[in-house]
Amino acid sequence: MSLIFEMEFLTGVCRAAREPGDDAPDWPPQPDRVFSALVSAWAARGERSEERTALEWLEQQPAPAIHASDHTSRTTPDVYVPPNDSRASRAADTYIKVMPERRPRQPRRFPVARPDDPLVMLAWPEEPEPVVFDALDAMARDIGYVGHSASLTRCRFLSGRTVAFRHPAGLARRRVYPGRLRELEVAHRTNPVRPSIRPGAPNFAQRSSTSELSSDWLVLEAVEGAVPDIRAASLVCRLLRQTLMSGYRKAGREDSIPEEISGHTSEGAPTRHPHLAIAPMAFAGFPHADGRVFGFALIPPRGTALDGIEGLRAAFESVAPYRQVTERRVLTLEGPPLNEPLRLAPAPDEGTRRRSLSIGPYLESSRVWASVTPIVLERHLKRKGEAEKRELVANACEHAGLPRPDTDRIQVGKHSAIDGMPPARPLAGEPPWAQWKAPKSLSSRPLVHAVIEFEQDVRGPVLLGAGRFTGLGLCRGLVG
Repeated sequence: MSLIFEMEFLTGVCRAAREPGDDAPDWPPQPDRVFSALVSAWAARGERSEERTALEWLEQQPAPAIHASDHTSRTTPDVYVPPNDSRASRAADTYIKVMPERRPRQPRRFPVARPDDPLVMLAWPEEPEPVVFDALDAMARDIGYVGHSASLTRCRFLSGRTVAFRHPAGLARRRVYPGRLRELEVAHRTNPVRPSIRPGAPNFAQRSSTSELSSDWLVLEAVEGAVPDIRAASLVCRLLRQTLMSGYRKAGREDSIPEEISGHTSEGAPTRHPHLAIAPMAFAGFPHADGRVFGFALIPPRGTALDGIEGLRAAFESVAPYRQVTERRVLTLEGPPLNEPLRLAPAPDEGTRRRSLSIGPYLESSRVWASVTPIVLERHLKRKGEAEKRELVANACEHAGLPRPDTDRIQVGKHSAIDGMPPARPLAGEPPWAQWKAPKSLSSRPLVHAVIEFEQDVRGPVLLGAGRFTGLGLCRGLVG
């Protein structure tokens, strides 16, 4: 038995953006959007206790399978609309701007999906008790639209025993989680006219990986400010970690920053366990690549989801306020090595983001891996030649939870096999800034680029060496 939510778009189109500020339509509609529609119906029906219990049951369930047809994205022009929250300043000549016809206009797009079949179904594996089912169905039948108010719908809940699916199941990109109902209530109570509601948590597909790090990445793209050269990216990664830790302090959790974030125990000693890694996302591995950095990725330890790290969501929101104009949270980095503030925001979904921000090349299975940023060796070299360097790279693979490769299948040198990456050591005659920068504790360690061939396929992410938690030693799989 299973629980089915049936939704039909009566006008044949779905008006909804995949992400705040995104031009891509949200097709198929995600579970968090459906849940928000149910909560809206619950509020309109008088916030009945038995229906609240049903919503709390639903937010405890795993992400549903989604049965939906293919679609065509309808192109839409920019529409210039006045912001809803215009306010006059103390200057007298600004008062006239609060009038609707005088408000400044902001460009907006309203993405539209035209599905081949307007009927969508979400399927949960467990069917609830009859009283919960009846409450959910009553709320569903009072849903007038999902997404934009022009996306008129007919909705209901069904028993899995009576349903024949028209389309194969797909995975949900976003999911509802315990506490989501409470978040929506707080958002509406804080601003009833225009509540600030973030999307639900990402639902990442499980990947097999021998790495100590997870495939659950949060990619932050640079939206304002100059991004330093990739050779200084390690210092920016360190600054980003410090900014996240400051978010814990702003959220009143200074004494409970977890080891997964700080990399240190409560006594201040370096942790012996894997912790959050931060890596630059650069224009690399493509023809004409130049190594420009377009953002940074937060990579949690293996077996840990970002939203499962205690206090991280609250800390991130403390340092990344929500911008109504762009409908995105924006985190500001300030301080060395930056000459000006650098602002980062969560990147769009994987299929619609810039290719340089795609995590795919870092996660795909490969037998041969090459360093994008140079590997920081664990100690100073005791002898000349490549043998010791290969040995230390093999050790780095073991320390990262990977199979130990044969040292004869490791190539080390100054240059990267990935197009667009600077050499590990400056070329003769290059200026001082051409040297890779590393945190002070690692600044005297030798750096090498490497190509590593394992005996079997290895799934990423692969980050190696003493600087792997601050953006150094980041690798990509090589095809062939």
